[in-house]
Amino acid sequence: MNKIICLFLLFLALFSGCKSDEKPGQPNIVIIMADDLGYSDIGCYGGEIQTPNLDGLAANGVRFTQFHNAARCCPTRASLLTGKYPHQVGLNLNGQTLSRNAATIAEVLRENGYHTGMAGKWHLSETKGLPNHEEQLLWLSHRKDSSIFAPLESYPSNRGFEEHWGVIWGVVDYFDPFSLVHNEEAIKEVPDDFYMTDFVTDKSIDMVDEFSNDDKPFFLYVAHTAPHWPLHALPEDIAKYKGVYDEGWDVLREKRYQGLIEQGIVNPANAPLAKNESGKFWADCERKEWEAKHMEAHAAMVDRLDQGVGRLIKKLKETGEYDNTVILFLADNGASPERGYPPGFDRPGHNREGEEIVYGDFDRPGDELTWGYLGDAWAGAINAPFRYWKKESYEGGNCTPFIVHWPAGLKGKENTINQGVGHVIDILPTCLELAEADYPLIVNGLETTPVEGNSIIPLIKEEITTTHDTLFWEHEGGKALRIGDWKISALSNGDWELFNMATDRTETKNLANEMPEKVQEMAAVWKQEYKRIFPPK
Repeated sequence: MNKIICLFLLFLALFSGCKSDEKPGQPNIVIIMADDLGYSDIGCYGGEIQTPNLDGLAANGVRFTQFHNAARCCPTRASLLTGKYPHQVGLNLNGQTLSRNAATIAEVLRENGYHTGMAGKWHLSETKGLPNHEEQLLWLSHRKDSSIFAPLESYPSNRGFEEHWGVIWGVVDYFDPFSLVHNEEAIKEVPDDFYMTDFVTDKSIDMVDEFSNDDKPFFLYVAHTAPHWPLHALPEDIAKYKGVYDEGWDVLREKRYQGLIEQGIVNPANAPLAKNESGKFWADCERKEWEAKHMEAHAAMVDRLDQGVGRLIKKLKETGEYDNTVILFLADNGASPERGYPPGFDRPGHNREGEEIVYGDFDRPGDELTWGYLGDAWAGAINAPFRYWKKESYEGGNCTPFIVHWPAGLKGKENTINQGVGHVIDILPTCLELAEADYPLIVNGLETTPVEGNSIIPLIKEEITTTHDTLFWEHEGGKALRIGDWKISALSNGDWELFNMATDRTETKNLANEMPEKVQEMAAVWKQEYKRIFPPK
């Protein structure tokens, strides 16, 4: 009898940590978002940056080639969390608050038995500067005390997240960020070795540890600030890319295009390499070494983000949660063309010790006392094969790399490339389907309105080729509409251009003059959608 008892206890010891059978239904859901990532930055989308962990997710999951966002940081984040267009939930412009009658993924899943956690950038609260410019700069550099960075009711911890470690505002000093909080409480000091990307990873790992202590599934939103400017990177990461970009942005764009072809992301037959809309040529650049250092810093930031993905995956495996965890990876918009903003609304002029931050005349970007930007020439290169960049409603602004990974649920789909068309508004409905949850009629005491998005599960199963008959974009005057294979796009105050996306995936052949009736027809639909989505007050 004692021998039988010993064998039984040994069996329990061996299998008590295994969770593969404990949660056969509802999976964990982890959304990892990069900030201002180029379409072809990561290795599995043709890039030279070392991203083995994201590449590993792609090799064992599904990569999408035509998944779209809202072309800007906070509008995309609003759409992701609510399943609606940003205009419908209060985020048609920067600095506005997410509507309380639009349920977030966290609010719905928490009510349906999920743990909910977030690490990183919120950027969905109304952020107001102080009336006095000098006071604002002191506030940004931690030399004027404040514990409240926006209305508390708009913080993540009051929008469905049990735990939030991260920033409320949209721009950060990676070594000492402004608006850093834990739930409602300001984090007023950070250690000397603090680095924002590592902080986001560390807190994500901590929450996986915490949430794995019981049988409840969890939803984790990992909202990185990287590689958004300023170009702040760690020396050991920068060193890995020394000299890699010395040939310049023209050569890089061509290499990225060949990488995209080799990865199977684009087909040169219907996706020629579009021109770099910056109009700048490396041969004309007068500060080649200085410019190359900016791209080295950008690559280092992406590299560190990928290292964090690897650490998070390791933790999921250690806790037995990996196989039944759905991981979604995407970016909020294309690479940023921004450069040259001086200290101001969300950009400090000094660190907390009062040392001046240099905005242009420095040897290389990377450390805290520099505030570097990538600029439009590099942004145009790393958004290969597309035109334009962040903010614009062309593919370079609103098309994102998108990886779906789920060992328990995607068997037979490993290392596949999906050409279907989807949008970030589809993520909330997808999460609800995975969690077997319904969208509520009331949230925060207010009546909700129906979501715009649709689940991407049928798209993954290749039962459909698009989640929507019509997709709409508008941001700061830039705009687009897609119906089937047809798309119209325009810059702010620009004329509509017309493209057939089946034969011209990269928007290189404007058919507007050849088919004016088609443009008029689609422009009329865009106006109807605009009125429906963003009705006048």
